[in-house]
Amino acid sequence: MSNPQDNKHEGQGHDKVFTIIVNARPKEVTAKELSFAEIVALAFDSPPAGENIVFTVTYRKGEGNKPEGTLAEGDTVKIKDGMIFNVTATDKS
Repeated sequence: MSNPQDNKHEGQGHDKVFTIIVNARPKEVTAKELSFAEIVALAFDSPPAGENIVFTVTYRKGEGNKPEGTLAEGDTVKIKDGMIFNVTATDKS
């Protein structure tokens, strides 16, 4: 039986695991950069759908010279341990 505290780096090879917060829930990712769509997918198990649904992604505690901001569809952001993302879905009808 393995100790749960040892599992963080087990089988990860050379990938660093980043713990980020998405809509107040911790998520572990190994990508150094995430896209708008990937962050939305992390935020919702089954995202709201429809032609009038618009997602807003904001972040803080980010990398370097852009520690906070808003992502638009198609954008990507460099990931840093402890980053916080808020994703909201709005019906613009």
